[in-house]
Amino acid sequence: MKTGSGMHATALQARFAPMFRPYYLRHGRAILVLSLGAALWAYGLSVMDISAARLLSGLGELARIAGLMLPPDPGSLAAVRVFAKAMAETLAIALLGTLGAAIVAFPLGFLAARNTTVNQIVRFLARRSFDTLRGVDILIWALIWINVVGLGPFAGVLALMTSDIGSFGKLFSEAIEAADPKPVEGVLSSGGSTSAALRFGIVPQLLPVWLSQVLYFFESNTRSASIIGIVGAGGVGLVLSEQIRTLEFGQMSFMIGLIWLTVSLIDVACSRLRFAVIGARAL
Repeated sequence: MKTGSGMHATALQARFAPMFRPYYLRHGRAILVLSLGAALWAYGLSVMDISAARLLSGLGELARIAGLMLPPDPGSLAAVRVFAKAMAETLAIALLGTLGAAIVAFPLGFLAARNTTVNQIVRFLARRSFDTLRGVDILIWALIWINVVGLGPFAGVLALMTSDIGSFGKLFSEAIEAADPKPVEGVLSSGGSTSAALRFGIVPQLLPVWLSQVLYFFESNTRSASIIGIVGAGGVGLVLSEQIRTLEFGQMSFMIGLIWLTVSLIDVACSRLRFAVIGARAL
């Protein structure tokens, strides 16, 4: 015969049966997912021939190349002019591509937002279009546009625009969906039109968010524009690829340092501009 405490424990086990099940039964799905992930990781190590020995030997080669890159060598005065021109071209590609994508994505964001779209079909088509554009890597877009308009910075601008339209469209639409509906309701209740509600109810409260996103993408696209130049889309990437092919490691490190310095200055300038705009709105 069970005692009172034994009966109480049995009742608790019956009442909270899931809590008393074995761990592997309670968390079976999580264990299955982790097991599949571990199996995929092990399969990847085997197929891709990843080993500690190759990594250690590669680190030694990396140290040798790093030694050849020091100290950075700007080369001749003519080479410095070429570097400066290529860097200016890269900045132009990043600026034009970012601004062009933001301008195109601005109205499309309203079509993709749940609270401002025309209908759900338009919203679905807009969001799937954004997924398609940003789902293709920027290097692929660069290769496509090079075959369309030829080599040069114009292809780089179009590649950045195409990729960023998808990213900006998604970010803008999500910001619109998260906007406070009260200003919109206030404009509509006072007799304002739908366009006026968007202009005075949504745009003012989201402008700092959009500006922050555009400035961040400009900084990021400066780095991206440096890479797409390697495939012929203009900018500093073309010069950098030539230095790598000719084993000019000193000039290569100088060029990498120039890119780092440019991106850092852009980050500082964008941060000050963003806080200046936010402070002006607060006043």
